[in-house]
Amino acid sequence: MLPDPMPDMRPQGPRRPWYRHRGAVRALWALTLVLVLGSATLLFRGTSAPPVLTEAPRVSPTPTFITLRRGHTFQTALQDQGMDRNLVAQIIHALQSHLDFRRLKPGDDVELHYDTDGAVHKVVYRQSPVEIVEAWREGDAWIAGRRDVPVDRRVASVAGRLEGNLFESVEGLGEQAQLVLDFAEIFAWDFDFAQDSQPGDRFRMLVEKVYTGDQFVRYGRILVAEYEEVGGKVHTGMYFRDGAESGYYTPAGESLRRAFLKSPLEFSRISSRFSYGRRHPILGGVRPHLAVDYAAPPGTPVFAVADGTVESAGWLGGNGNTVTVRHRSSFKTMYNHLSGFAHGIHGGAPVKQRQVIGYVGSTGLSTGPHLDYRVIKDGRFVNPLKQIFLPGKPISTASRQDFAAARDTRLRQLHEAVAETSGAAPTSQPAVFANAALE
Repeated sequence: MLPDPMPDMRPQGPRRPWYRHRGAVRALWALTLVLVLGSATLLFRGTSAPPVLTEAPRVSPTPTFITLRRGHTFQTALQDQGMDRNLVAQIIHALQSHLDFRRLKPGDDVELHYDTDGAVHKVVYRQSPVEIVEAWREGDAWIAGRRDVPVDRRVASVAGRLEGNLFESVEGLGEQAQLVLDFAEIFAWDFDFAQDSQPGDRFRMLVEKVYTGDQFVRYGRILVAEYEEVGGKVHTGMYFRDGAESGYYTPAGESLRRAFLKSPLEFSRISSRFSYGRRHPILGGVRPHLAVDYAAPPGTPVFAVADGTVESAGWLGGNGNTVTVRHRSSFKTMYNHLSGFAHGIHGGAPVKQRQVIGYVGSTGLSTGPHLDYRVIKDGRFVNPLKQIFLPGKPISTASRQDFAAARDTRLRQLHEAVAETSGAAPTSQPAVFANAALE
């Protein structure tokens, strides 16, 4: 039997009543309250709805802008942007009834527009500010159409003095080369700017300009034009519509159009004239030169001077590449030393006046690029610069009164516009009168 454990011999104090432990009790209650409230908070958070996440609006990508380069095709321009060949074929098929793909040229603009998924849904093709074709996707199909761009025509006066040549003088006024070509074409039947113009000559015209908003688009019709030579002779061309026909006429109502042009080239220098005794630059000796030579850069277009039929087109000995055209009234014309022939030019082919038939070259017996131009009448060579050809139809009797009124109005407007700037520098500015076409 084990002995009893040794009793605790330490003195025992009196026991404290429960209310003496109030601090501890309060602390215990506070701890309990914290635990309860914390549990309730966690329970509340666990049962509340999660925060709503709003998705940012989807934005279509920025359009892609493409400018056609030389050697570029519409198809390759789209495929270079990663577009599928079948998709490109669909777009081309939709556009081909509105866009002549043979007329596309470097500098034309293409826009690709995308939907919110990044897929192409619209293609815009711009050839000019007013020539705009677009194709867009509708479901699985592509459709196309032309954009309707509003335009307005404004009449402007352009006047100046010839300094250098007509191109330099007109472009110096801030105008474009096309206006020079249009102006020169009015007088192409009786005035050769290559040989007849000289510094000091004056030119003036009223011309329509086409705008969309404030953006210039192109030139319209030249309503009236004058070219005054230093010696005082004035050449005048008035546009007028005579029934179903329209064209340019002298103030007397005679047509400026003639059966033959004065020159088969535009703005080229005569380097050798018609002569029965000229020293030949290659063969030597004095030989007849029954032609007029026009010096021009290689590749310059050569025009048929009149309607006719190509008699022959090919190599002709020392003449090199040659085109011979047969015209009415026993006339023929020859164009020698060409670098090549225009498309469709061959024996038997019909040609129209001002149609390109070949290009300046230096084939055959030639010392440099030029056109050897000859005129044959009744089987004999004649001097092209001395031929006088009959004009076209004059203003009809029924239209003469209307023509006279239109002529007087336009000439007065032209001279008033020029007089306002008399003594000032040559100008190109809007005219102050209303745009009334001479129809």
